[in-house]
Amino acid sequence: MKKDIMKNLTPTQIVNELNKFIIGQDDAKRAVAIALRNRWRRQQVDESIKEEIMPNNIILIGPTGVGKTEIARRLAKLTGAPFYKVEASKFTEVGYVGRDVESMIRDLTELGINMVKAEQTELVQEKADKLAEDKILDLLIPPVKSPPKVNPETENGEVDDAVRNEKTREWMREKLKKGELDEKLIEFDTTSAAVGMQVVGPFGMDDMGMNIQEIIGNMMPKKKKKRKTTIKEARKVMAQEEAQKLIDMDNVQKEAIRRVEETGIIFLDEIDKVAGGGKGHGGPDVSREGVQRDLLPIVEGSTVNTKYGPVRTDHILFLASGAFHVSKPSDLIPELQGRFPIRVELKSLTEEDFIQILTIPQNALLKQYSALLETEDVKIVFEESAIREIAKTATIVNEEVENIGARRLHTILTTLLEDILFDVPDKMPEGEIKITGEMVHQKLDSIVKNRDLSKYIL
Repeated sequence: MKKDIMKNLTPTQIVNELNKFIIGQDDAKRAVAIALRNRWRRQQVDESIKEEIMPNNIILIGPTGVGKTEIARRLAKLTGAPFYKVEASKFTEVGYVGRDVESMIRDLTELGINMVKAEQTELVQEKADKLAEDKILDLLIPPVKSPPKVNPETENGEVDDAVRNEKTREWMREKLKKGELDEKLIEFDTTSAAVGMQVVGPFGMDDMGMNIQEIIGNMMPKKKKKRKTTIKEARKVMAQEEAQKLIDMDNVQKEAIRRVEETGIIFLDEIDKVAGGGKGHGGPDVSREGVQRDLLPIVEGSTVNTKYGPVRTDHILFLASGAFHVSKPSDLIPELQGRFPIRVELKSLTEEDFIQILTIPQNALLKQYSALLETEDVKIVFEESAIREIAKTATIVNEEVENIGARRLHTILTTLLEDILFDVPDKMPEGEIKITGEMVHQKLDSIVKNRDLSKYIL
């Protein structure tokens, strides 16, 4: 099924999908669409050359709030590939306090396992529900142990116990299916792992290749715990337990590792924070170059041990992003630069971009606020003049205070709609609210003009 999804996702279609959520940044969209399609193309080539084709890792350069992270996030949703976002500033050179770079591969593998497990659970769900139903019936009407006789009627014309029991169970099963017994309380046994000891190690030990706590947990015997809940809740718990038994974890692990190695995407945010920036050494800069050197083998291709087995990073796609205000991409060590052959500069957002961001995307901010207020039976309408005024204000504040891109729209709308969101539903029970350009101007003009206020409020 996944192969079909990728086959149908041509670069043009990928860009069209991204356009539903991200305004502008066509160069970045084209670059990621090509990189993604090349992964599918690689799967189709001859085995002799397949291993030699390396992914085209990309660095997205641009100020905050222009859509770098959103592009990567939407890309992963589009393909259903294991996707992990991590800040490069989280990592430190081996020997310093902090996370080691291999932990991101372990985290990506964990996500892959959860993804495949969820898919497998869906496949066995029907069978698990049936087994849970049987268990509940066994508790309500225990089955008769003795086998039914050849002649179901005894000499007196009475029906055999086993047959009667079976008929009652079928009658009860129908009631169960219709939900007539949902609120009835039932006591049942659930399996819970025995409480093991907490394994505490030095910093970074939370990512150990072999999970000691899990090993100890598996050695300890499982214990039964009695629970008393409604039948509706009991069915969920039992079905969950049965689904876990039906899943072949060995296959899950193999498939998850295959997906991570072949289709995994890691988004390294804030990569500029580990670039030298041409400053002198010392202080917090001391481990920056070390982090880059630690990242190098992972991006180049190496094998990382995880608790599910070794994972090769050769064909994982790395997308890096950074604002590069202080440093430049050329401040990264040459070897790491070479591993990110594609560089795309994202443009700062204009007033027209802000207008489109507010109205066009499926998750546009104005649509979000309308949906929130609709829950209180209040309809909010933004006139065109209001939308233009909001966009204009965002552009001015970004130029004067700090350019935080589209995130500025969040702060402006929060300030603009604060009174309405507070007054609904007590002072404004229901009806329609119109937001005009004049209202936006009155509410925000004084804040925008006062530089100190705009610094703290907007």
